[in-house]
Amino acid sequence: MFGDIMGMMGKLKETQQKIEETKKRLDTVLVDEKSTDGLLEVTLTANRQIRSININDQLLEDKEQLEDYLVMILNKAIEKATAINEAELGAVAKSGMPNIPVWMDYFNKTFRILF
Repeated sequence: MFGDIMGMMGKLKETQQKIEETKKRLDTVLVDEKSTDGLLEVTLTANRQIRSININDQLLEDKEQLEDYLVMILNKAIEKATAINEAELGAVAKSGMPNIPVWMDYFNKTFRILF
């Protein structure tokens, strides 16, 4: 039994290291989103860090429209980045601990919000 616990702890530490490596790699994965008319474009990393925002001069004339565009496009980009992030980190976690019960999926979704 003690050997099983030590084996699990070693596996957990290895998985934690792989998760950290994956997080670093996700800093290089870029997610682009732009408005349908091309007036606003944003780029985020898969870790949801904004890298760039490009605003067409036409949008600068209407503050309210610009604000609406920013909210809409940033939310879409964050949604895409989150999906990539969850898929990548989830795959690493499952590969490291394949016998995790189904209820752990809920825990993982809650846990990722904290980190």
